[in-house]
Amino acid sequence: MKARMLIAGALAALMLSGAAQAHRQWMMPSSTTLSGTESWVTVDAAVSNDLFYFEHFPMRTDGIIVTQPDGSEGKIENAATGKYRSTFDVHLTQPGTYRIANVSTGVMGSYMLNGKQERLPRGTTKDKLATVIPAGATNVQTAEMASRNEIFVTLGAPSTTIFKPTGVGIELVPVTHPNDLVSGEAANFQFLLDGKPAAGLKVTVIPGGIRYRDALGQMDLTADKDGKVAITWPNPGMYWVNASVGGGREGGPGEGGPGAGAPGAGAPPPPRPSAPDGPPQRRASYISTLEVLAP
Repeated sequence: MKARMLIAGALAALMLSGAAQAHRQWMMPSSTTLSGTESWVTVDAAVSNDLFYFEHFPMRTDGIIVTQPDGSEGKIENAATGKYRSTFDVHLTQPGTYRIANVSTGVMGSYMLNGKQERLPRGTTKDKLATVIPAGATNVQTAEMASRNEIFVTLGAPSTTIFKPTGVGIELVPVTHPNDLVSGEAANFQFLLDGKPAAGLKVTVIPGGIRYRDALGQMDLTADKDGKVAITWPNPGMYWVNASVGGGREGGPGEGGPGAGAPGAGAPPPPRPSAPDGPPQRRASYISTLEVLAP
């Protein structure tokens, strides 16, 4: 059941990723850097039009995984979901940097059989794809997808153990530690796609507080041949970072960003009709919320 819910959330992510300037998914920690030998952080999770405001619907928490500084799996506590947001706590008991992430993978798609369009069952994986498409099916259109929404929290001195890539989807490999960002200074990040440098990846950066600005303040960046981008933060505050590939939505201006795990989302539409039969197309998305401090 949990696996099916993860896939459903991932499909919703792709469904919402095309909504221009709307339906951005995000997680917001109460703090990103803490001191002491142990502490707590509370996280809000939602999908909204205005970043970091609760006005659309909550993000599910059942797929969220906590990775502790030593690489072991932690847990979320006191999870609750309301009308517009979800919230949960993470108990920090180890010194170093934690990853709090919602990661989903799967295959979505459709085919024609006896004159009727059918969709792949939820929970379909790439290795099972041949077994779920019946003989006689035509116009088979599939997309292999991976979505990642993650934030980072540090207790005491920053650490880097959690940044070992998995080789699946879009991943951030920081050159500058994501809990050591200062306004007016450039931060350098490397992005990987399925374990390889994501050359030419389009990366969108939007500062929070857009409800109180006339201008969105969006920055559109392109990764170099090594998948690296340099981001100079204009002001202190929280920033939403988004990148995606596949489906003709490679992070263009006004990229809405995914809404993985959103309850109430219906079944996803099939990939574009122009897609040929054959191996699944590759779709992937990445989201993070980063805090930038004053110098």
